Parts: sequence; structure tokens; C-alpha cells
Amino acid sequence: MSNKAEAQPIQTGAIFETVFYPNPKKDSAFRFRATHIDGKRAPKAILSNDSRIQPGQLCRVRVISVKKPAAKERGYIEVEFLSQITFRLDDSLYVDPILAKKLQAVIECGLNVLLDGPQGSGKTVLSRKVAEALGMEYVFFNCSSVYEATDFLATLQLRATPSGQAETVWVPTDILRALEAAIDDPSRRFLIFLDEFNRCRELARNGIMPALDATRKLYNPLTGTTIQIPENVLWIAAINNGAQFTGTTNVDPAQLDRFAPLKMDYPPPEEEIKVLARRHPDVPRRQIERVVKAANAVRRDEHLGVDLSVRATEEVCLLLGHPNFVDFDGDPLPELLKTSFCGRFLGRWDDPSTDAGLVWQVIVRALKL
Repeated sequence: MSNKAEAQPIQTGAIFETVFYPNPKKDSAFRFRATHIDGKRAPKAILSNDSRIQPGQLCRVRVISVKKPAAKERGYIEVEFLSQITFRLDDSLYVDPILAKKLQAVIECGLNVLLDGPQGSGKTVLSRKVAEALGMEYVFFNCSSVYEATDFLATLQLRATPSGQAETVWVPTDILRALEAAIDDPSRRFLIFLDEFNRCRELARNGIMPALDATRKLYNPLTGTTIQIPENVLWIAAINNGAQFTGTTNVDPAQLDRFAPLKMDYPPPEEEIKVLARRHPDVPRRQIERVVKAANAVRRDEHLGVDLSVRATEEVCLLLGHPNFVDFDGDPLPELLKTSFCGRFLGRWDDPSTDAGLVWQVIVRALKL
């Protein structure tokens, strides 16, 4: 099968991604030359004189004209620059292709991101991958510890003075430290991830809203002044929605309006198998397929109505590769599922009147144990 991008003729107006380098032909009228279209070898040379092109950097371009379109090995494709591709996620984490396009567009447009998905669907890992791909410093902040609006930037803590007296002091959070560093050095770029965003009180969430709208300001309780959030700071928040999540509060429309919301879900079984197989090459693929089959049965069972995180399938594969279970007497998978899957729910695996017992029954049916 050819690796060339020639399944369909290249049309004027077509948009694709490519990487340009200085044109090695010194007598050419074009400064820049590329050889690939969306990762595949182009049927003709791609040429441009657009001064916005940065050699060696992935960019998005539009076709202006195609010279000698009927000749396979002759002519060239002239393009104009549209935009720089800010990042590309690697294949160590499955991301739905449509979600990936939306995420890339949202970030390139400078919008705040809200990841909304079930427990353990990869929201935190995705935020880390975005930071890595963008070359940004990653700041993780768990919002479940926020009780007052000021807690996003600083918390009051009790400590003893040298004389033994008790005093309360403001202690800056990682968010405040990151904002101060971003202001002091504009070359440093930060991605601040607000995990469990709907676990803090609704009134407390109001404290960070000005940082997420057009004003991009926050009150600093340490100094009594406001901080202007610089452009080298990106915000991503994550929420778990559903009746099974205790301690969460609804994010009201005004708060949601500060974000571009993106829905996440568990990866399709075949994609989860691929990811786990890459991470655990020593575990037989057949075992990985059984792990994912059991997990998918639990997630999709309409009577259970529960979530089972990708951390659970990762945990089982990790244990399957451990020496204790490589030479296990019999099939180790049922025993591991009893703990790593059923153990995440209330009750015992052998008690069908409990959630854990119901999960086990679903596993037994799925794997025909």
C-alpha cells in the first residue's frame, strides 16, 4: 500500500498540515519546501514564499494552486500559511480524534478548557500530555481542598512563633507561585490544571472566575492587591458529573461560560487494548483483551450504572506482568479482577447483594468464568 497522499487529487483550497524547510534549490523562486501532507509523502513538492512559515515547525496551510496536476512526478503544489500547529499529542494516550481536533483548536484560540468525563477517563493524564506537548510547566491543583474563595491563591495556616506563641499566616499555593513566576519571566509558560473543579463550594469557585474571563485578574490575599494574569498561563479544569459522585456541586451556567467544555469518555475497547499492549509488552495480548472486555462490560451495564477507570485496567495489567503472577498456578486474572475491579466498589465480590458482588457477576458473564 502506497504511503503517498495521492488517494484523491490535491485540489485548490484544500487544507493540510506539513513541515517546511529551506528550499535546497538555490535557483528556485520559492524559499520553503515540504514533502509531506498530513504525515504522508506528497505526490509533488510543496512550495511557498509565505514569510510566516517557521522552518522545522508543523503548520497548517491552504493550497493556492497545483502546477501540472495530471503529471504524477512533475509540477508542484503552492500553498499559503494558515496557522502554526501548537502541539501534537503522542500515542501513549488514546484521545478521540474529534476531541483532539476540538482541543487543539480551543487551545490555539486561547480559550480555557473544561474536561468533563467519567471517573478515570484520562482527564488528568490528558492535561499533562498537553503541557508536555506545548512545552509548558505543569501545575496540578486539587480543588477539593478549596473552602474559601481565597484558597485558590493562599491558605491560612497556624504556626508557632520563635517565642512559642501561635500565629496565623498566609501560605501561597502552587497557583500563586506559578502566576508570580509567569509575571516575573514571560518566557516561562504554565498550564494550571484545576482538578475536581466541582468538588469545591460554588461560592468558593467564584473566587477564581475573574481569572478565567476577559479581565484575567485575581485578588491576592497576601498583598491585598490584584494580580493581572499574563498570557503565558493556560487554564484547564476537570469535573466528574453524575449522581454517583458525592461531594460535588453543579457548575452554574455563568461559571461554565468561562470555559470551552469538552466531553470525554472511556476509550473504545480496541484502542484501550492498543494502549495497554504498548505499555505492557510482556503481558499476553489475549489477557489484555480479557481485561478490557471485563472492564467494558462493567462500564456499559445499564443495571450497574457505575464507572470503572482506566486506572483499574492499567493496574490489572501491571499486576499480570509481576513475577508473582507470571508463574501463577492457574489463571491469575479472576483473582486480580476481584481486587482491582470489584475492590473499587462497596461490599464483597462474593456478596451479590452489594455493588462489588454485582460487578463480579457482570465479569463472570462477560468472561464466561
